[in-house]
Amino acid sequence: MQTDPSIPISDGHSLEYRGFRFELRAEIVRGGYQPIAVLVRTPAEEEETQLPDDTEEIVYGTEAEAIRHAEQQAMRWVHDHTGDGQAQF
Repeated sequence: MQTDPSIPISDGHSLEYRGFRFELRAEIVRGGYQPIAVLVRTPAEEEETQLPDDTEEIVYGTEAEAIRHAEQQAMRWVHDHTGDGQAQF
């Protein structure tokens, strides 16, 4: 059975979306958690790259919230870099 590549697949620590793979984590900072998304594989096999921080000093109260933000950040990055905009959200 083949999965639909437009449907995100996440286990909470990694995300597969439209041929891109991200590693997700939450770092403890200032009494909360900061979301971190790292691009580890693209359809073009580019180098591993940490996505820029987009939270503007915002920290989350739980690790799960920070991971969820990292997932959303990774999906936005894919849309921005494949010309799809955010129409899929």
